[in-house]
Amino acid sequence: MVYREEIICAAIWYRDLTPPNVKSIGHELYLPRNIHEGIVFCGHRHVHCLYQMVAIYGLYQSQAGFEVQGFLTNLNKFVDREEALKIAIKARQVNYTKIKGKQLYSEDLY
Repeated sequence: MVYREEIICAAIWYRDLTPPNVKSIGHELYLPRNIHEGIVFCGHRHVHCLYQMVAIYGLYQSQAGFEVQGFLTNLNKFVDREEALKIAIKARQVNYTKIKGKQLYSEDLY
């Protein structure tokens, strides 16, 4: 069965952070299928993802290393804001005429 890809929530990928207490399990159990290092936090809006990182690691955003703000899809894939916009338009999750720029923001979805 082929599923239509859709955006399900905001996410931030922190490539340089090591997930705590998951050394005994493979990354495929806790990361999106296209991310092989670091950690991805997800939430309703990007600020919720940031809050999780701060609460767990006690770091400022500027101390967390390389990061990409994006979204998770229903196919367990992390996508950046530009790819997310293409997916959301194709899935009819957003009104294309109201989008400003080439990136998706959670406010565009809900």
